[in-house]
Amino acid sequence: MHNPFQPGDTQRFERTVREDDLARFDAGLVHPVYGTFALARDAEWVCRLFVLEMKDADEEGIGASVSVEHLAPAPLGSTVVFTAELLAVVGNRVDCRWEARLGNTLVAHGEQVQRILKTERIAQLFEGI
Repeated sequence: MHNPFQPGDTQRFERTVREDDLARFDAGLVHPVYGTFALARDAEWVCRLFVLEMKDADEEGIGASVSVEHLAPAPLGSTVVFTAELLAVVGNRVDCRWEARLGNTLVAHGEQVQRILKTERIAQLFEGI
């Protein structure tokens, strides 16, 4: 693992809200807007952009936690901009803060933690499941 970043560095990702991003469960569509679960997935992704540049070839990132405070709707077809800010790297732990905006509107924000582990260690964790 190597770290070319400093606390305060940012990553950016844009998501155009798709049909499969809408608030939906097995029982059907709840609301025709970006679902909280999809926001969490994309929050993980924007934070993972740091990990992709930090991990060595024999390593991989693994999610440890994600928090989401969902504040405003984003309708189907709208473009939401995610920004992740690196808070700290302590050992193999990568801590980020993230936000999602639709124009000037804050759609959601939260924090995310990943750890960078050797791929063989991750394989061991998954053995027998």
